[in-house]
Amino acid sequence: MTDETRKIAVLTGDIVGSTALGPEKLERAFDALKDCAETQAEWMGESLHFTRHRGDGWQVALAEPKYALRSALMFRAALRSLGAEFDSYIGIAVGPISTDLAPNLNSENAEVFVSSGRALEIAKRQGTYFLHDSGGMVDALTLSMELMSHGWTKAQSQAAMYSLPPHSDLSFTEISDILEKSRQTVTKALNSIAIEQIRMILTQFESDKSHV
Repeated sequence: MTDETRKIAVLTGDIVGSTALGPEKLERAFDALKDCAETQAEWMGESLHFTRHRGDGWQVALAEPKYALRSALMFRAALRSLGAEFDSYIGIAVGPISTDLAPNLNSENAEVFVSSGRALEIAKRQGTYFLHDSGGMVDALTLSMELMSHGWTKAQSQAAMYSLPPHSDLSFTEISDILEKSRQTVTKALNSIAIEQIRMILTQFESDKSHV
């Protein structure tokens, strides 16, 4: 990688069961994804260039590739916060780019974008929801996180949205105030998905430079 290039992560997604959702719910899903991308821009340091494509497809570029797995979980939580019928397949890839990104990612053709799209298609064929193009232990962890989050309920997802950001220091009480729910309800929701363990795993993963 030269001084003129930098590494990014690309997430390419397809909304699950978009036809069954119908136009109104599909728009709600994309609004949630877009809002989530804007939230993540605060910890990436720049825009994710959230782009919709092919009707039910979407794509983002992460300036901080170490956050790719955390980002995928955030996007899933954003969708599942709307209800159990909302979800997305997500293909993840990390690689270099040599130019500034266009606001609309549909015009990008660097290999990392191709790899992310390929990972998405493999995930769909294999019947999993997340897949990392790197393979090996990185993909194994990605599949593990997908499995851990696969059954998140609406309440669990809503609470997770405030616990997953990398530097979140919100207490369960503060999250309950934001969601206007009892602390007991929020504590039960977050403990039931092992949020502290997930945060520890993500933090350790992100501190390992070997995968980025």
